[in-house]
Amino acid sequence: MFGLSELAIILIVVIAVLAVRKGPELTRTAGRSARILKAEARAGREGRPEPQVVQGEVLRPASTEGAEQGPGTR
Repeated sequence: MFGLSELAIILIVVIAVLAVRKGPELTRTAGRSARILKAEARAGREGRPEPQVVQGEVLRPASTEGAEQGPGTR
């Protein structure tokens, strides 16, 4: 029915079709992951917390020095 070379060609075509559809999404995800990893590595070297990236927003870490305490905290 099918030989090994025909199956290999079909597999290559299927991989190419999937790469065209999912490629941009995968590259965006890889870019976000690389930015997060880079920020975490930089924060580890500097010894202070780095801003966290959460769904496109930047959240600055709260300072523990002189921070006001909420009601009921001591």
